[in-house]
Amino acid sequence: MKFLSGHLGYALRDQQLRTNLAGLARYLAFLAAVVALYSVLFHFVMLQEGEEHSWVTGIYWTLTVMSTLGFGDITFTSDLGRAFSILVLVSGIILLLIVLPFAFIRYFYAPWLEARLRLRAPQAVPAGTRGHVVFAEWDEVTQGLVSRLKNVEIPCHVVEEDASVATTLYADGVPVVRGAVDDVATHRALRVDQAAMVVLNRNDLTNTNVALTVREIAPSVPLVGVVEDDHSVDILELSGCNHVLPLKSRLGEQLANRVNAGHAEAHVLASYRNLTIAEFSTHATPFAGKTLLESRLRDIAGVNVVGVWERGEMHSPRPDMILGDLSVPVVVGSSEAIERLNEFLFIYDTNRNPVVVIGGGKVGRAAAGALARRSIPVHLVERDAEVARRITDQPERLVVGDAANREVMRQVGIEEAPSIILTTNDDATNIYLASYSRRLNPEARILSRITHDRNLAAIQRAGADLTISYTTLGVESILAFLHGRPPIILGAGVAFHDLPCPPSLEGRTLRESGIGLKTGLTVIAVETGEAMEGDTGPDTRLERGSVLLALGTDEQVRRFREKYD
Repeated sequence: MKFLSGHLGYALRDQQLRTNLAGLARYLAFLAAVVALYSVLFHFVMLQEGEEHSWVTGIYWTLTVMSTLGFGDITFTSDLGRAFSILVLVSGIILLLIVLPFAFIRYFYAPWLEARLRLRAPQAVPAGTRGHVVFAEWDEVTQGLVSRLKNVEIPCHVVEEDASVATTLYADGVPVVRGAVDDVATHRALRVDQAAMVVLNRNDLTNTNVALTVREIAPSVPLVGVVEDDHSVDILELSGCNHVLPLKSRLGEQLANRVNAGHAEAHVLASYRNLTIAEFSTHATPFAGKTLLESRLRDIAGVNVVGVWERGEMHSPRPDMILGDLSVPVVVGSSEAIERLNEFLFIYDTNRNPVVVIGGGKVGRAAAGALARRSIPVHLVERDAEVARRITDQPERLVVGDAANREVMRQVGIEEAPSIILTTNDDATNIYLASYSRRLNPEARILSRITHDRNLAAIQRAGADLTISYTTLGVESILAFLHGRPPIILGAGVAFHDLPCPPSLEGRTLRESGIGLKTGLTVIAVETGEAMEGDTGPDTRLERGSVLLALGTDEQVRRFREKYD
């Protein structure tokens, strides 16, 4: 009873519910008036038939007929009486059996249930919470980050203002806190002053407001803002954001950084301490057709191969793995080692034809601009003439037309292009264009963006050599800021993970641990305090407090935790 009274008390304090109850009360008053009217008419009709009954009997007869119980102990014999019974019966079906349950559910039960459910989603984080990450909204980037943070045991909380949405998220296991994202009280309840980071991932206007709100109570907490428009970067920085991510522009730049154009070279993905991660294409190089052992990459440049891309899918390296003509090995070594590799590759794959970029939106324009800054010629295709007019940095050639038209594709030189970048924001279109472009140019390196990670397998089958999703880029960029390292963007489906060494592996070598065989993860370096062991091998020993830097999928990380934690 105490539980029920508490919920009813909370519900009755709600203004909308009180208004609904007033409407329900008016309907019940109308229903009572109808019952009273029928009871009076019952007496008049019975007098016409020569019978007389009490007022209680009139109400009793009216309710039994309206509710369709019809006991039959009191009946009319005349046509007038039976017509009156039909009227009472039909109106009872409508008013009692249809309208009343609907009104009760709509105006009382549903609001009461919503108010009850509203209590389920917490309005504050547990006392003593610190070192957590706060997200301004639940989206695909947040979903990926929550999963990754769980792997490294960093707590996180998501703000949601809508009570029903918050309840649904809470029921799904999402660490949600209900409250207005621009309210100081909400952020006090979230203990943002003790947070490791606050991620502002709403629209640019809301992010600016929230940044100023957070700064009011937490002047030093790290703020990361995600912006749609590049012009908003300065505004969010002035509002107090430590790090601002124009993800769409970064996505275009990442795609542009991975093209094959001109001479062969290794594309640096990231440099972290004394560790440089890069990748290169084997197309038209002496490595094509050889096994990793025969390639002698370690002897030639002093680099370790930690993975190989094959048609958009990352494979763990094996000595007997044969490198195809379109394989892309991912290598790790010092900056000097990467320079030696570039010196070796410089004379190969001299395709000077323009790179083709399909799509002139924010991502496409960013990709074309990044290529232009590297003096790589670009041909761009955009279907929408209005969007094409917004392109200020004109590429070498801009064609307004449908990329699905073979004549349009020939105009931009699709059949001779060294690389093709697909930047439309529709996954189905990119999948179609990947298959279409692969048919027109089997040797080109096709790079594509995807919006939803669920379409990764489909676009890989269509022929894309590398895909990067908005979600992947957002997750990796924010995690890098949290861990104090540069972002390492490999591609959709494969991520760079910082994994604390579990106690069960302390004192064991990588060979003894069997991490690669049991989980599929590839350990590329071991970090112990200030020291970074980049030249890892089977005999590298794991120490207490060390961090494993590994490449792999989220599923492989889950297997790692299940096996060793």
